[in-house]
Amino acid sequence: MASTPRAGHIGISVTDLAVSRAFYQEVLGFELIAEDPARGHCFLGHAGQVVLTLWQQADEPFAHTRAGLHHLAFEVDSLADVVAAQSRVRALGARFVHEGVVAHAEGASSGGIFFRDPDGTRLEIYAPAGVEAEAPHGEAPTCGFF
Repeated sequence: MASTPRAGHIGISVTDLAVSRAFYQEVLGFELIAEDPARGHCFLGHAGQVVLTLWQQADEPFAHTRAGLHHLAFEVDSLADVVAAQSRVRALGARFVHEGVVAHAEGASSGGIFFRDPDGTRLEIYAPAGVEAEAPHGEAPTCGFF
């Protein structure tokens, strides 16, 4: 039987490669694996494994009203990691969708921060447990409504 496909990497179209590369490196701590500014792309990741590719191919920012990507979620090990990421995101002046760390749904112990990258792409950094916060949308999944 064939193996089940797994996510390999995420590719994002951006309007400014240098700005987006710096943002994702600072917020997520990814290393630059390879870059070709002349062709407008770079590969970011960890320990040589590509996680994110950025392609300078967009003429305008992300539009959540069109079909396609809803948001990108990155899991970290702990609530402390979420809080540290929140400080980095805030220092970069990114726009938060909810203030502070919020639960994924009312009563859930998982949750995180929800914000936008320089092109408006919706992002989430979350911990699978340890969150003791309200959910902004009650029982509905927080990650679905931003």
